[in-house]
Amino acid sequence: MIAITGANGQLGRLVIDALLKRVNPKNVIALVRDPAKAQDLKEKGLDVRQADYDQPGTLQSALVGVDQLLLISSSEVGQRTQQHRAVIDSAKAAGVKLLAYTSVLHGGKSSLGLAAEHVETEQALAESGLNHVLLRNGWYNENYTAGVKPAVEHGAILGSAGDGRISSAARADYADAAAVVLTTTGHAGKIYELAGDESYSLVELAAEVSLQSGKAVVYTDLSEEKYKSALVSIGLPEGLASMLADSDAAAAKGALFDDSHELSRLIGRKTTPISESVAVALSE
Repeated sequence: MIAITGANGQLGRLVIDALLKRVNPKNVIALVRDPAKAQDLKEKGLDVRQADYDQPGTLQSALVGVDQLLLISSSEVGQRTQQHRAVIDSAKAAGVKLLAYTSVLHGGKSSLGLAAEHVETEQALAESGLNHVLLRNGWYNENYTAGVKPAVEHGAILGSAGDGRISSAARADYADAAAVVLTTTGHAGKIYELAGDESYSLVELAAEVSLQSGKAVVYTDLSEEKYKSALVSIGLPEGLASMLADSDAAAAKGALFDDSHELSRLIGRKTTPISESVAVALSE
């Protein structure tokens, strides 16, 4: 049996879609905080179980009979390490044969502020004795294309990435990679540095948006602090604004660049170029 934590999330849903192309839905367990919000998954034939990171009792019962587990990192920055440890402990107690974890590109070498909890989780996995595989995911195309329409409206993309290159891929590409690892053998002990085949700067992203929209969009590079302030001014919570500004500043130093092509090799096809994701964003 294959189980997915955070199955109701954006990545979780895509992983399930990818899995259902490979295995019978009766062999897939959707682990969610609120099963009432995953009724459609149950209707597809999946076993939907409650699994709350903050309630270890639910984790222990949810993992009964699980062979392969995908631990999708929690979205609650600052609480991730504790939450992930609870899943790891429960997986070990349940006899899970392989745990795959969605970590961060370049792991302990990353200058991203959000990398710390991922590194701590990797260490917890190493100490657990569980067979595990690290899916060190790079940036999602959607992290930037979510702001494409406002960029066209205002004629600008703001950031603090300088001329740093970003090797992003579509969220669905990373989901496919997870599905491959969960349904094939030989992955235990592996570390996959996953990123897009192509890279771009935010200047190039702005040019692509201009080309596709027919409207002039320019990239304005700000200091990390000014970019954070700009994000707060448009309504983002301060914590999220800090994380995004930090990530952009780290991108300027190469934190989001990788040219190993491990993702495309793992999924057996080229990753989704940013131009394709821009087109999708503009059409929605």
